[in-house]
Amino acid sequence: MTRHETRHPTRGIGHSSAGLSARPAAHPSALAQTLAASPRAGRAAALALGALVMATAWVIAAPARAQATAPATAPAPAAAKPPAKPTAAAAPAARLVPASSQVRFVTRQMGVPVEGHFKRFDAQIAFDPRQPQAGKVSFSVDLASAEIGDAGTTAELKKPDWFDTARFPRATFTSTAIKAAGPGRYEVAGKLAIKGQVRDIVVPVALARSGANQLATGSFTLKRLAFDIGAGEWADPSMVADEVQVDFRLTLTGLPG
Repeated sequence: MTRHETRHPTRGIGHSSAGLSARPAAHPSALAQTLAASPRAGRAAALALGALVMATAWVIAAPARAQATAPATAPAPAAAKPPAKPTAAAAPAARLVPASSQVRFVTRQMGVPVEGHFKRFDAQIAFDPRQPQAGKVSFSVDLASAEIGDAGTTAELKKPDWFDTARFPRATFTSTAIKAAGPGRYEVAGKLAIKGQVRDIVVPVALARSGANQLATGSFTLKRLAFDIGAGEWADPSMVADEVQVDFRLTLTGLPG
């Protein structure tokens, strides 16, 4: 018999029926076919694709672009400050005239009045009778300048039982408030410091014209034992009274009339 070879239409060329199975032929994509068929059409498609990408990016970036190009919001105007309250004018300063001023004190020893005085004292006064509440008064006394009775008694006052002037050379008064108490009269509240002890007191003061100057006069009572004045046997108020009256007469220059 004559041998016949048969060709199968689905077999690859050059392969026998007894060979390997045929692989399906690959089909190019539509875009690839278009690009292969016409270079001009390919360029057009590429341009269209680029335009699409750019449009997408534009849409995505729109919020940020709008924020960047939006006009800056003007800051809110600052709240208007209330008008400043007028401040009281500084009270005029007065000067003490020591030569025509005095500070004296009176105590009682076994019921008998004993008078003394201070030779050296100073004051810083800023006061206007039209605005007494704005005034300030500071007063200091040199305790070693005290004189009372004879020289022996005066020397005793400097010792630790009494003023202890080696440790506490000065007594001071500093005002904390001043108020009018009638025509030409004032109440000066403040702190009195003697021998390291500080007490609140109120001093009544009368102010009157005396020629070209002003005359400030007043009197107040303090308790010496509250300031540790008179220790040991002298702490007995039956020997020396606890109450001490202080009188002052101060000539001031520079105060308004």
